[in-house]
This record gives sequence, C-alpha cells and structure tokens, in this order.
Amino acid sequence: MARFIRTAQRTFISAASKTLTDGTQSRIPSSASLLQFKTYATCKAHISPFTANIIRILCNEIEYQHDYAPPHQPARSFNSFTVHDRPGEKWMTMRARHGDNEDIKIETTMFDGCALVPKPGEDSTGENVVLHISLLVDISKGQGYPEMEFLCSAWPDHLEIQKVHLLNRDKIVINPYMGPDFRKMNGKLQKTLRDYLEARGVNNELCRFLHEYMMNKDRIELIQWLGNVKSIMQGKEWNEVCL
Repeated sequence: MARFIRTAQRTFISAASKTLTDGTQSRIPSSASLLQFKTYATCKAHISPFTANIIRILCNEIEYQHDYAPPHQPARSFNSFTVHDRPGEKWMTMRARHGDNEDIKIETTMFDGCALVPKPGEDSTGENVVLHISLLVDISKGQGYPEMEFLCSAWPDHLEIQKVHLLNRDKIVINPYMGPDFRKMNGKLQKTLRDYLEARGVNNELCRFLHEYMMNKDRIELIQWLGNVKSIMQGKEWNEVCL
C-alpha cells in the first residue's frame, strides 16, 4: 500500500490544481458566485438549449451540495500539527516537531476504502459502512539517521498500524527488507510501537480529525469539480470557476 501511495503521488497531476486560487483567497464558492451563470445562458445566443440545460442541471447540483452540507474553510492546524491542504488533489499533508530533533510528516489520502460492520444493539440487523483513510507517518531525526515510516489505516474511531519501514533515503538498496507484517509482531512490540506514535500525537483523536477533515474536503472538491464542468460548458477558463 505504501508503494501505491508513493506512486499515486508522483503520477497524479491535477489540471485543476494549476488554476485554483492561491492561499489568500477562499476556495469555497459563495452563493452569489454560484448563481452568476443564471443570466449567462440567456445572454449568449451561441449556447444551445441542450448545453443550457446541462448548465442549469449543474448549477442546481452545485446549489444543492452547497445548501445541503455547506463546506467550511479547511483547518490549518490540529494540536501540534500544521495542516497543508492540496487543492484539487486527493491528498493532505501534516507536519509537526517532537522534541528537539524529530520531524514528523503525515501524508494522508481522502477516503480510499470502506468496511462493513454489524449495526450496534442486540435487536439491530444489517450492517453499517465505515470509511477508511490511508496515511503514511514519517519520523526523521535528521541526516545520518534512517527514517521510520509507519503505514497506517485511519478508521473513524481508531488507528491501525499495518507496516513499519526503516528508510535510508541517502542510500539506494535494491529489494530491501521492509519489515514484518505489524499484525504478526509480538504483542508487546506492537504495544510499544503504538505508544511511540501515541506520544507523537498519532492516535485515535487524530483519526477522528482526519475523517471530519476529509468529509469537508470531499464536499469542497466535489463542488469545485462540478464548477469546472460547468465552466467548460460555458466556454470559460477553469480559473474563473466558483470564485
């Protein structure tokens, strides 16, 4: 999974991200901006009725998404971590310092999977869908030290460690040994590594924050995507969308 995350980061090029607004402007469209195109279809004679209908449907969907669950500005910090959003991408980065010489970097996906769990209660039947987030936690002590990389799963209420890697970025090793499956490690060793992350703020509370953050980011990206499609239909540049 770590290789998948690394590869996806290198190959994922979002055209929209090149033309989104910078950090000094809001990425969340206002109600007024969402309604700007309503007069557009009537004053541009070259837009066909078919295209005008598509634009109208897109506008209705944008309004619905914005009114049903309006997104808010993404958080810029969480506890000791600073949060760096990646507009137009399926990623987010968090950074923190621990002690005098440790740098912590977390790279996390948007929702990338789910699991079915039984509904709570003795009389309940059926299953609930629980969303999954993948994250890489890199802990570095500076040049000359290998990095520890934890591949984790963030569920809504708890953190699971999948793998623990030792990375020497100054030395290329062909087919390195990446360590055992965390779930097959000795129980005491598992607890020790969980406590190690817990002391650095990588814990169940962080999982709850990530799920709330990604739920909001998902709404932002959806509204932006719908706006980009609408802009193309109108023959506008993407940097005019939802501003």
